[in-house]
Amino acid sequence: MRFGSMAISNDSHQHFLDGLMHFLHECPTSWHTTAHLRELFISHGFLELNEKDAWQLQPGGRYILERDGTFAACILPKNNPTHATILGSHSDSPALKLKPNAEFKRDNMIMLGTEIYGSPLLSSWLNRDLGIAGRICYANADGSIHEALVNIQDSPVVIPQLAIHLDRGVNDQGLLLNKQEHLSALAMVATHDSNKPYLLSLLQEQVPFASLISHDLMLYPLQQPAYLGKNKESIAGYRLDNLCSAYASAIAILHQSEPSDHAIKLLVCWDHEEIGSETATGAASPFLPHLLERLLLGMDHGRETYLRVLSQSFCISVDLAHAVHPNYMEKHEPNHRPYLNQGIVLKINAQQRYATSAQTAAKLIHIANGQQIPIQTFVVRSDMPCGSTIGPITATLAGIPTVDIGIPQLSMHSARELVGTADCVYLFQLLREALSCCSPS
Repeated sequence: MRFGSMAISNDSHQHFLDGLMHFLHECPTSWHTTAHLRELFISHGFLELNEKDAWQLQPGGRYILERDGTFAACILPKNNPTHATILGSHSDSPALKLKPNAEFKRDNMIMLGTEIYGSPLLSSWLNRDLGIAGRICYANADGSIHEALVNIQDSPVVIPQLAIHLDRGVNDQGLLLNKQEHLSALAMVATHDSNKPYLLSLLQEQVPFASLISHDLMLYPLQQPAYLGKNKESIAGYRLDNLCSAYASAIAILHQSEPSDHAIKLLVCWDHEEIGSETATGAASPFLPHLLERLLLGMDHGRETYLRVLSQSFCISVDLAHAVHPNYMEKHEPNHRPYLNQGIVLKINAQQRYATSAQTAAKLIHIANGQQIPIQTFVVRSDMPCGSTIGPITATLAGIPTVDIGIPQLSMHSARELVGTADCVYLFQLLREALSCCSPS
C-alpha cells in the first residue's frame, strides 16, 4: 500500500492507522479522550495516581494521572533521573457547546441554544447530522451526586442553513452568521408528547438519574472519519486537530514503555488549548511543573534535583500545522509551504508564538534525519497574524527548551478536517524515536 510518496507495507503501520480511526470515532470530547487514554494505558499495565494521595513511586514504574480533560502518562527511569522527554498535545477541539438552559421552543420546533467553544469554522457546522456528547453531574434518589459521560448518537440535531431563495447574495457576498441568532440547533419537530424537557429525556435514556444538576455538553458531527483517495492517501474527520497528535504521542510512549537509565518519559495531553489554556486543566496551569516535582519527590529526590531536571529536559509540542491550500496559494509564505504527505512540519515564529529555537530545531531535525523522516518548515506570512500552541506556555512556565511541530492539515477548525495518511505514520515514528534517544543538551 502506498500513501503519497511513502510506501507503507508494514502491518504495524496499518494497525496504527486503524487505531487512529477508532480513536477519532470514540473521542468526541476532551473528557471522552482522557477516559479512552486512561483505559488504554491501564490495559498496558500503567498504574493510576491520585493527586490527593502521597506518592511512593518505584524506579522504572509506569504511571498515569487524569485531571478532568487533561491526561498524563509517565515512565520513570531505573536510576537517578537527570532529565525528562515530554510529548505535549491537547485533547480539546473547536466546537459548539450547549448553554446551561439550552432548550427552548420556536412554534412547533424544539431548539437547543449553543455558544462558541474556541474558534470553529462556523459554516462547516451547518446542515450536518450532529450528536450530543460530554459529561453530566446528577443526583440519585438517595441524594448522592455522581458524574457520567454521555454520547447521544441516535437522535441527531441539525443547524439548518437559510435557503438561497431567502439569502440571494450568499454565494457572492459570503455567509454571515450571527452567533446568538443563527446557531441554535433544531432538535425535534412537532410537540414533544411529554411534560419532561426533551434534552432531559435524552440524557435519562443514557443515565437513569433522579435529577440533573449540571452539564458540559458539546455538539459534534456524526459523520465517521474516513480514508480518502484511491490509495487511502488522506484521512477526513472531526477533531484531527489535535487527536492525531494525542494518539501518535500515546502510541509512541507505549512502544517505548521500557524504562531508560536516567530519563523520565512523559506524555501530557492538556485540555482547553483552543480557548487559551488559562484554566486549572490547561497548559497555563501549574499541572506540568507540579507533576514533575511530585514524580521526583515520590522517588525521594528533592527540589535541587527537580530544578536540575528542568534545565536538561526537552519538550516536543505536537499540534497540527497549515498545509498549503491549492485554492489559496497566496495565503502561504512562498518559501515555507508544507504539503500533505511530505513529512513533519517544524513551526517557527520570530515572536515566539511557537517555541522553536535554532537549538531545539536542530535537536528535532537530528532525530528525524536518523530515521529518514522528512521535515518541512512553516512560517506564517509576515503580513498575517500567527496562531500559537501549548509550546510557548510550557516553555514559559517550566523553563524547558521546547520545539513546536505537527503534521500538515487542510480545513483546520472545520467540522471535517483533512490530513495526509503518511504524515500520521511519520509523526508516530518521530515521537517514538525521540523518546528513545533524547538525552540532556
